Amino acid sequence: MNKRAFVHTLLATVALGAWVPTVRADEPVKAVYHFTQGVEEAARGLNNIRNHLDADPTAKIVVVANGKAGVQFILEDAVDHNGKPFAERISALANRGVEFRVCNNTLTAFQIPKEKLALEAKIVPSGVAEVARLQAKEGYAYIRP
Repeated sequence: MNKRAFVHTLLATVALGAWVPTVRADEPVKAVYHFTQGVEEAARGLNNIRNHLDADPTAKIVVVANGKAGVQFILEDAVDHNGKPFAERISALANRGVEFRVCNNTLTAFQIPKEKLALEAKIVPSGVAEVARLQAKEGYAYIRP
C-alpha cells in the first residue's frame, strides 16, 4: 500500500469510528445493554446479564430502557410472557451492581408516572443520549439483547 492510500485508509477508519480506545487490563469490562423492544427482549436481556456476571463478576453493567415497549419490563407488576414477575430479576441484578436507567422522554411522551417504576430505576433525560454518552465518554460496549 502506498503512503497516500495508507493515509486515506487511516482517515476513513478514524472518521467511521472504527478507532476503539484501549482499556487497561486492571479495569473491569463495561457494557450497556439497550432495551427498546418489549418484555421478550427484556427477559432475554436480563438472562444475558445474569450469564455475563456469572462469567465475569467484575463487569460493570448498565441497562438503558427507552421507548414505550422498552420500559414495560421495569414497571411495577410487570411480568414476562410466562407470567413471571420482572421485579425479582431486576432486584437480584441490582444487588450484583447492575444499574437500570429509564428514559424520561419516554415517560413523558406516554404519560407513564415515575411512581410506577421499579425502585431500582434511575431516570435519565434521554435514553438514546445516555447510551451514546456511556459509549463515547465512558468506554462502554454496546449490547442489544
